[in-house]
Formats: sequence, C-alpha cells, structure tokens
Amino acid sequence: MAQYSGQGQPILVLPEGTNRFIGRDAQRMNILAGKVLAETVRTTLGPKGMDKMLVDSLGDIVVTNDGVTILKEMDIEHPAAKMLVEVAKTQEDEVGDGTTTAVIIAGELLKKAENLLDMDIHPTIVAMGYRQAAEKAQEILNVISIDADDRDTLVKVAMTAMTGKGTEKAREPLAKLVVDAVKQVEEDGEVEIDHIKIEKKDGAIVDESTLVQGVIIDKERVHPGMPKKVEDAKIALLNCAIEVKETEVDAEIRITDPAQMQAFIDQEEQMIRDMVYSIVDTGAKVVFSQKGIDDLAQHYLAKAGILAVRRVKKSDMEKLSKATAANVVTNIEDLSETDLGLAGLVSEKRISGEEMIFVEDCKEAKAVTLLVRGSTDHVVSEIERALDDAIGVVAATVEDGKVVAGGGAPEIELAKRLKDYADAISGREQLAVAAFAEALEVVPKTLAENAGLDSIDSLVDLRAAHETSPYMGLDVFEGEVTDMYKAGVIEPHRVKKQAIQSAAEAAEMILRIDDVIASSGSGAPDMEGMEGMGGMPGGMPPMM
Repeated sequence: MAQYSGQGQPILVLPEGTNRFIGRDAQRMNILAGKVLAETVRTTLGPKGMDKMLVDSLGDIVVTNDGVTILKEMDIEHPAAKMLVEVAKTQEDEVGDGTTTAVIIAGELLKKAENLLDMDIHPTIVAMGYRQAAEKAQEILNVISIDADDRDTLVKVAMTAMTGKGTEKAREPLAKLVVDAVKQVEEDGEVEIDHIKIEKKDGAIVDESTLVQGVIIDKERVHPGMPKKVEDAKIALLNCAIEVKETEVDAEIRITDPAQMQAFIDQEEQMIRDMVYSIVDTGAKVVFSQKGIDDLAQHYLAKAGILAVRRVKKSDMEKLSKATAANVVTNIEDLSETDLGLAGLVSEKRISGEEMIFVEDCKEAKAVTLLVRGSTDHVVSEIERALDDAIGVVAATVEDGKVVAGGGAPEIELAKRLKDYADAISGREQLAVAAFAEALEVVPKTLAENAGLDSIDSLVDLRAAHETSPYMGLDVFEGEVTDMYKAGVIEPHRVKKQAIQSAAEAAEMILRIDDVIASSGSGAPDMEGMEGMGGMPGGMPPMM
C-alpha cells in the first residue's frame, strides 16, 4: 500500500496486496459479517428450531442445532465473524447453554447500531450507550430472577435446556439422570462438571441410557484368564508400567555362556514377578495402569486373580480416583493398602459389540458416568450435546441458586424496563439504550418465527402481557402467551446474564473498529468485493 509524496513518488508503508478498509467501510463490512453469522444460527433457536447438517472436507457429517457446534464446525474466515464465534465459545465454557441466544443478540445489536451510524451518531456514543444498557440489564435480571435450587426446579431447568435437541421422547428421564449426576459430584456448593463423564454407545434406544455411580472405561481386560467380575473390589491406580524399564542410555550386555543368557532372562522374569507380588501383597484385586503391562506381568496378574486394564487415559484415572477414593501411585514399590480405592463391583460388559469396564457402586462417588444410548452414531452424538448443555445449566443453577423464566419472558421484560430507563437518560446515548432494548426482542421474535407463528402478533401479545406479569413468555407448542414458571420453562440466571454481557461486549468491540488492515500473506480472507454475493447471503465473502 503506497502513499504519494508531493513529488509524486510512492512511499510504501504496507506491503503489496494488503487489503485495507477505513472508517464507515470497515464498520459496514464488520457489521455485515456479524449479521450474516447471526442469521446462519438463528433458525436453530428454540424448541421448534431446525437442525444444520455440516459436512467437513473428509465427508464426515454432523447434524445438530447446537449453536457453538455449528460455529466451530463452520470454516469461518472473516475476522469480525470469528469474534462472534468467540462469544459462543465463551458462553459454552461458562454456562454450557445459550450459545445461539448470545450470537443472535450480538447480531441484532450490530444491526440496530448500523441504523444509528446512518443517523451520524458516533460509534463511541453507541458503544457507551450499549455498555450502560448492559449494566442496567444485569440489575433488572437480578430483580426478576427467583431463588430456587430444589430438585423439581433442577429437573425443569434440564428439560428446558434439552427441549428441541433430539431428546424429545426421553427428556424427562434424561433430565433426572443429569440432576442425579450433578448432585452426586457437588462439593461444598460447587460442581466440577469434568467429573461427570459421558460415555456414548449406539445400538439401543435413548430410554436405555443409565447413570453409573462410578466410572465406565472404554477398555477391556488385558488377559482372557483374568476374572470378568470382581465384587467388593480393592482398586490400585498406577501411573507407571508393569514391565522392565529400558535403560536411559544405550547399553550393551556381553554374554559368553548360555547359562548367563538364561540367568539374564530369569532375572528379568524375577523383576516382573516381584512387581506383581508387591501389588498382590497390598490386597488389590483390580489394577488400572496409565501405561503398559508386560505380557509376562499379565500372566502373573491373571494367575493371582487380578483384573487389570492398561493404557487408561489420564482424565479417566482422575475420575477413577475421585470415584473410588484411590490414590494414583507413580512407583509400584510405594503402593500400599492405604492407596487402594473401593468399588462394590468392577466388571467387563459387552455394550454394542465392544467390551467396556464398569466400576460401579462406589460409596460417595465424586465422579459419575452417564452411559448414553441412541439408535445411530449421529443420534447419540446429538443427545450427548444436549446432555452437555443440560449438565451445564443444572450445575449453574446449583451454584447460583437463581433462575429466570424461559420462552422469551426475560428479554421482553428487559426491553420494557430498558425503554423506560432510556427515557430518563439525556444525550445521544438514549438512542443507543433504546436500540439495545429493541435488539433483545429478537429472542422472542425468533422463537415465534421458528415455530411458524406470526412474530409481530406474538410480540404485541407479549408486551401487553408484561404489563401485568414479568414471567409471561411464548408457549411455542400452543402458540399462546403463558406464565413460563407455571409451564415449567425455566433457565438459569447465569445463562441470560452471560449471553447479554458477552453479546454487548462483542458488539461494542466490533463497533469501535474503524480500520481493517488485512495482510496478504497472513491467511486473512480477501475482503474485496463486499458488494458481491461472495458465497453467503448479504454479500459477505466466503466463510465456509
């Protein structure tokens, strides 16, 4: 990129081929990218949202209506669009649900901001107004939320999160499994959701999904001579190999006599035998090793009646430790009876044609496993994503103890109160706060559209209903406005709080950009031709 001096000589500031968009062009392009991304996931929102089929370069298929999964699987290049993908990822990490909501609110905030920019309102004023509105929205959310974390509420929260995500037939039993799992791993009012393992297997109906008070390991016994079932099992967890160690440096052993050779082999055998006997002496009946187990060690373990599993993942070892109260030992010589864990039953079972090790009936297990079943691999994968969302929302409700109504009720109430708040503000920020309020109405509007209802009529009815109660939302199955608490459509306070906060901050950041400089060699997209269709609706350059 060159600037011309007074003598007509070009002065190179940026390398050739660099794309640069300044001022209004940069803002228009970034806003367009955000709007297109929001439109892409918009149809998936709500109980009657549609699914997307995503096919990667290898031909692998993902069928889902989970917002963050769609955005992760799409090959997105546009820098502003990538910023909105980060919003979805943050929402997923913090709460586990509400990813689509966060993205469509961000897209709508950008759309409303474009109208304000066209009125010659400075982007900084818009960003400041949005920040004020977001802070006020959090205050209002605190007022309209209700304290509740009883079991019945938690089940309703889980069912709301799973509605419309391929789990319709079995969402109530699945919701109860999720609540049981979260309650089991809760410690001092906090939930470590990593301690809830989801193991998925196709070849059965969803109703056959179960919760195991312990851990399921997708492995099999290392030796067929080992017992298939061990009751009242004492369990040893080893982070070391049961085999003779290789020397650290290259070593050469010179043998001049056949008897020496035999003595060398006998010595190796004796070392392995000693390792196995040191395990047997502790009273262990089950061994899980993170590393390998020598063939000879397998033989001796089988003779001792010990069930052994090798090459167990580190994450599974941690869950086993939490479930059985066993210590992970890094040296067999240090293994003692106090390091062993307990489980009522350890058994090898055949599930969907594959052997799996079940560590069950653990007393006060602080790690549990949800065995998810489904008819096909794609079905069970979507159920797993729905359960992930449900676990996240139930955990958030247990930790915060606060819930809000669903069905677009909080967004309508926020919009109503933010409009009143806007009237009390002087200056141009008033317009930005009012725009923020209108943008929030995109959630109930989209719910209505996806359910095949008239979005204008639904919005009018909702606004009228909110004159009497802040909990009135849209029942998309009946097509009527109803009290969402009574209908059992409940969401965690944290879902709405995070979605509005992250959407507002992403919109602010994008609005404050007035210069986009894309290096030609950085792998950045060609941002020329924004007016053309470019492979996506709205004239955006190809994102996929």
